[in-house]
Amino acid sequence: MSAAQRGHIMYKLADLIEKHAQELAELETTDNGKPINESRYVDVAATVETYRYYAGWCTKLEGETITTNPGFFTYTLREPIGVVGQIIPWNFPMLMQAWKWGPALACGNSVVLKPAEQTPLSALRIAELAMEAGIPAGVINVVTGLGENSAGEFIANHMDIDKIAFTGEDKTGQIIVKASAGNLKRVSLELGGKAPNIVFADADIDAAVKGAITGIFFNQGQVCCAGSRLFIEKKAQDEFMSKLIERVGKMRQGDGMNEKTQIGPQVSKEQQERVLSYVDIAKKEGAKLACGGEQPSDLKKGYFVKPTIFTEVKNDMRIAQEEVFGPLLAVLPFDNMETVAEEANKTRFGLSGAVWTSDVKKAHKFASHIKAGTIWVNCYNVFDPAVPFGGYKQSGYGRELGKHSIELYSNIKSVWMNLN
Repeated sequence: MSAAQRGHIMYKLADLIEKHAQELAELETTDNGKPINESRYVDVAATVETYRYYAGWCTKLEGETITTNPGFFTYTLREPIGVVGQIIPWNFPMLMQAWKWGPALACGNSVVLKPAEQTPLSALRIAELAMEAGIPAGVINVVTGLGENSAGEFIANHMDIDKIAFTGEDKTGQIIVKASAGNLKRVSLELGGKAPNIVFADADIDAAVKGAITGIFFNQGQVCCAGSRLFIEKKAQDEFMSKLIERVGKMRQGDGMNEKTQIGPQVSKEQQERVLSYVDIAKKEGAKLACGGEQPSDLKKGYFVKPTIFTEVKNDMRIAQEEVFGPLLAVLPFDNMETVAEEANKTRFGLSGAVWTSDVKKAHKFASHIKAGTIWVNCYNVFDPAVPFGGYKQSGYGRELGKHSIELYSNIKSVWMNLN
């Protein structure tokens, strides 16, 4: 079909998702446990925005003419890759589907998507809406199942899949890279993170406290770019920690379907046990528990973990180096501007980071020094479908969102016409 027709269908899909917003929000909260207000006003809203953004790209995919050799007429074509395998995680299943489908469909590919086995419902429902929007049979395919020795592994190994896109845990990413060697399929990876969230004494402390809470407790801490390492300048530490612990203590934890809930359960018993195991590890390594660290006594039904903060953390402790993927914050004080940048980079990950300061020069300096794909200054967890997102180091490669994701889902062909 024409690019304009493709865009029209994608706009229609976005409209249908918006029309079914409440239903999809409830599916997402049922699957994942996240607060319904997050599902409705963050996940669904961002999903709609992403599809509309990429619908607009359908008619913007152009080649170019190159006139450096007068004996030839040379031009390039931008063509779809073909069949794309996509494997998405359980923390933002609906939004990750949009991040994957949006650019893939805009470029004219067909897709085979595997949602996480814990959270398949929104992927299946949006696939139904895509059919209703007019996407032809066979263009999108949703395959549910497990990863290892099942659907995920089969997609990664399949010789007729031309590209694979994966969002998830770094060790799984390494397995996928090895599997891709069979036919040298193109691979893009968005993996884990251990983001440094750096607060200087000259920052707006109240805003930074709010940002720290958003950075680590949003979606129960189950976020790749979570600000799980909080570096605080010692001059501001007492004021900051007092305000932080007070605010965290007032967070409403409970059933995700309750409109007043601010933090829900972990996605599974396995994830709850993982987070609590890191509480034990942190204690054994000498970190001091400031709050949380257990299942709430009044919430025995569900995989809850109280918002947890550890102080007196050293950067080589496991809670400062390993991705916990839960509501666990490691606080590391600093008093030297030069060494904090070095400490912030002492991790195998490089997905994101943040700096809080009123000094513009300092902000720009740290934004350039931190080795990560996204740096927030005086804010946290701000996203836009036009802005690229991805990692350095073992946080993966390739950029999702923005025009850069078009490169992940298209091939460039050069054509030479002899004029002699």
